[in-house]
Amino acid sequence: MHNIGFRIFTNIERPSKGLVEKFRDIPVANICDNMGRIYCMDYTIKPFNDVKLLGVALTVKAPLGDNLMFHKAIEMARPGDIIAVDGEGCMDHSLCGEIMYRTAKKKGIAGFLINGCIRDVEALNDLEFSVYAKGVQPKGPYKNGPGEINVPVAIGGQVVLPGDILVGDKDGVVVIRPSDAQELYEKASAHNSMEIDKLKKIEEGTLNKSWVDETLIKKGCEFL
Repeated sequence: MHNIGFRIFTNIERPSKGLVEKFRDIPVANICDNMGRIYCMDYTIKPFNDVKLLGVALTVKAPLGDNLMFHKAIEMARPGDIIAVDGEGCMDHSLCGEIMYRTAKKKGIAGFLINGCIRDVEALNDLEFSVYAKGVQPKGPYKNGPGEINVPVAIGGQVVLPGDILVGDKDGVVVIRPSDAQELYEKASAHNSMEIDKLKKIEEGTLNKSWVDETLIKKGCEFL
């Protein structure tokens, strides 16, 4: 009999490091624009330093205000993993702080992504470790369980599956299924190059904006 709600799935399929690294220099906005603009997390998930989030999801489903499974996930994680924790959006207890940040960084973990709160925020100012979360709360967590590791979780209005590629910058976080990643990279990379070219034309004063009036006329806008 399975103990539903208190389980650890030990094996996940991770995409190659090379595939993940292709997204390092592409803005989240340009990635999301090539995913129908529906795969970004909502505004509630915020960065707490300037370190870009990039890695592979190892997921945790935790009960309100409890981080027992979060600790276990850090033990299980491999270098380049991101611990993605669905803490049910709890704002009454933090799920991690400086000790867990530094423990994870020492292991080569790429970051934390938390549907819930963190603490010891000042420690992140000088720490090359990416943390995204819903908020800040000095009150610490319990360690009673239950919870699950490597199951689908919900963070910021998005489903995150074990092994998904997560990319985050100051605009937010986008979720990429590994099966979509190569094709998406090609589209997002081309999109990024197009935007770089537009910025150059803005500086040169040569950017063509005729499409604005063309669109207004096509939609029946009346000019008075």
